[in-house]
Amino acid sequence: MGRRVVVIGGDAAGGSAASQAKKRRPDLDVVVFERGRATSYSACGIPFWISGTVEREADLVARTPEQHRAMGIDVRMRTEVVGIDLDRRVVHWRDLAGGGSGVEPFDDLVYATGSVPMRPPVPGIDATGVHGVQTLDDGAALRAELEDGDVRRVVVVGGGYIGLEIAEACRIRGLDVTVVDMSATPVGTFDPDVGEFIAEAVRKEGVELVLSDAVAAIETDAGGRVRAVVTASGRELPADLVVLGLGVRPSVRLAEEAGIPLGVSGGIAVDAGMRTLVEGAWAAGDCVESVHRLSGQRVVVALGTHANKQGRVAGINIGGGYATFPGVIGTAITRVCDLEAARTGLSTAEAEAAGYQFVTTVVDSTTKAGYFPGAQPIRLKMIAERRSGRLLGAQIVGREAAAKRVDALAICIWNEMGVDEILSLDLSYAPPFSPVWDPVLIAARKAFEAVEADVRQL
Repeated sequence: MGRRVVVIGGDAAGGSAASQAKKRRPDLDVVVFERGRATSYSACGIPFWISGTVEREADLVARTPEQHRAMGIDVRMRTEVVGIDLDRRVVHWRDLAGGGSGVEPFDDLVYATGSVPMRPPVPGIDATGVHGVQTLDDGAALRAELEDGDVRRVVVVGGGYIGLEIAEACRIRGLDVTVVDMSATPVGTFDPDVGEFIAEAVRKEGVELVLSDAVAAIETDAGGRVRAVVTASGRELPADLVVLGLGVRPSVRLAEEAGIPLGVSGGIAVDAGMRTLVEGAWAAGDCVESVHRLSGQRVVVALGTHANKQGRVAGINIGGGYATFPGVIGTAITRVCDLEAARTGLSTAEAEAAGYQFVTTVVDSTTKAGYFPGAQPIRLKMIAERRSGRLLGAQIVGREAAAKRVDALAICIWNEMGVDEILSLDLSYAPPFSPVWDPVLIAARKAFEAVEADVRQL
């Protein structure tokens, strides 16, 4: 038997780690344990499959178990790791389909268990008809109930990215939808002035928003099925089905029980090479913490982009190469109904918490030349450090072709550029794509003027 790598979790991070390690060291024995029924799939695509925008479940799968096996990776589906013994260097597993169990030795362990939906500790949270949406199995269960059950009214608990995408998917299916969120505006990672635009777009699609309110209880009928959601303010919202969209938390129970240390964020502590504080144990994906390049804080960011990169880094290093994961800056994008929204870097609240002094500017423009057919409104907000003018954050909200401009701004933040440098960027221009002054350049000019005005007042 050659050197053995055991990977717990076969989705983005685990699949990438296994593939990279095997590619670089074909002599490695790589075993992947996956408790679900699919590997390497797009969890972010689940709401669009539920709505029918994506036609087939198989379209969400990037690499099947058979494709992994063709690379020489031993993939064991519907098999759950239930314990890790770091002293004996073995994992204990259970076959969820056949009922068997056993142990598997390892020389290197990759912990890639992902995350689990947050469930508020309220009465009725485990009732029939309450769904989380984190795995493909979760999505399949929700879609099956929407198709086969007698569902007319849906309450989504949480107005974040997934919550709003699920709300839209249910509206496309012709259902009555209510979203409950504790924040004053949806998607709390955006500043409130941007969040108001998102709220307006959601309401226009016929989704009721119950904001600045929390869920106090989920009421059930005599059979134990959900019938209503009761909020902290006393509102009773009738519901045939409830979807939890409150975000996720790292799935770290097994690691914690085995003695793999966690970080201050609650995710597994790893170095830049995705090594844990235990020799021969690696971790990647939604279950680990990352360094925020602007705030310096340890954060958990559950995104498939980061999971794939982190898994790749772990696999390269296990395979004898060298790679690092350099951190995150909080870039995210979504489409809510016909509105696009994106952000990168720090929000104003995050910048304050990190100790920055800053100025903000907001500009309104169009996605194309104003006279060009199809031009849509776009609002862009910039947050720049006082005196230095360094770009700390940006938020964009608008219609079609608005939000992907955030990528240019993410590159600027990554490279610690000031708004004066951004103002001089050689961005592309043609009337079908932007005004002669792109909204990014207009916002940078306004931010530069705000920084200069602030300096003159000192």
